[in-house]
Amino acid sequence: MGKYGKLAEFIVEKVGGKENIKSLTHCITRLRFQLADEGKADDNALKGSDGIVTVMKSGGQYQVVIGNHVADVYADVCIAAGITEENASDAGDTQKGLFNRLIDIISGCFQPVLGALCAAGIVKGLNAVLLLLLGQSYGAGGTYLILNAIGDSVFYFFPVILGYSAARKFNVQPVIGILLGAVMCYPSIQKSTLEAAGEALGTLPMIGDYYTNFIGIPFVAGNYTSSVVPILVVTAFAGFVQKTAKKYIPEVIQNFFVPFTVLIVSIPAGLLVIGPVVSLITDFLSQIFTSLYSFSAVLTAAVVGILWQVLVIFGLHWAVIPISLMNMASLGYDTVIVGSFGCAFATTAATFAMFLKIRNKKRKALAASASISGICGVTEPAIYGFALPEKTPFLFSLIGSGIGGAILGIFGVKKYSVRDRTAGYAVAL
Repeated sequence: MGKYGKLAEFIVEKVGGKENIKSLTHCITRLRFQLADEGKADDNALKGSDGIVTVMKSGGQYQVVIGNHVADVYADVCIAAGITEENASDAGDTQKGLFNRLIDIISGCFQPVLGALCAAGIVKGLNAVLLLLLGQSYGAGGTYLILNAIGDSVFYFFPVILGYSAARKFNVQPVIGILLGAVMCYPSIQKSTLEAAGEALGTLPMIGDYYTNFIGIPFVAGNYTSSVVPILVVTAFAGFVQKTAKKYIPEVIQNFFVPFTVLIVSIPAGLLVIGPVVSLITDFLSQIFTSLYSFSAVLTAAVVGILWQVLVIFGLHWAVIPISLMNMASLGYDTVIVGSFGCAFATTAATFAMFLKIRNKKRKALAASASISGICGVTEPAIYGFALPEKTPFLFSLIGSGIGGAILGIFGVKKYSVRDRTAGYAVAL
């Protein structure tokens, strides 16, 4: 056990003990528990402990806000609770309500890959700055090529990465999830490849053209590289297929024939039915947000700016992230989350103002730390430790976020890559 062993043991005890923990994941600042009985958790003891910012309950999760070092605390909590890699993110049967279930699925699938997304986005941004400074000679060289590959790969093969994280969420073998994503990215079945190979054989109403068949069924292809939603739905369906297959396939041959059944059923269903239908729906949603943005970019960005920190508090911001990624996949850029880019700065400014006015030395030091964290894009310590408890600073941070979002909307700022929550965008004025 690491240096947070005592804190980990305390957390496990106060959430009701090992037997009360159904699953555990973490994001940038929070431990996200699913408890058998939330009534057994001691909220006041956890909130009053050093090393814990606060406790939140949202989306069917019991969330213990730790701070930037949450990954280290998570590792020690897993040891203290006897949680293994295999059961850490098990969804369990405790979800209540469709909305809570949806939020839990989205957060569970995206949390494990967020670090890689941010890292790749930073590399892409660095490469873009170097290209701007050094010119086209740099763009023609090997350094640009390699850095571009590092930055682009996570997005190009996003279905493969999400296939892994979604497989863990839906209790599918992780390697099968990876394979599902790999098939979705297979070059010869992409729509652009089939279009280039020849003319369409026919057209299905609302769905689109098809260029080939699978056992006589028209195959309406899509460009699934960099996509988000199709692989999530396909993996969820694969979880159902796997569970059903285990009921009927004799245990002695399950190791081979359960994966075979999952692949031979899930992948054709995903390519022939799920992919085209999901693509149709996501295209429709993207058009809605594009139309809303066209109606009033300023209003859209201002509303997102005002609400973003509230969504973060309740852990509901995960529901917006897939929309942003869908827009980036279909349009090449996003305008929905752009309005949130002023939030971290507004919250940090409010916390820094409190730092200037606070007289208590301990609180003043904590405010300085929270301000630095906020500048880096992690605002939970500033929100829960300072702005929200005092209410007025939090209200003014929301107003500042809304004004910042409106300014970004006025200048037509667009997001072209995924990085952290403060600097995760490039601009096109």
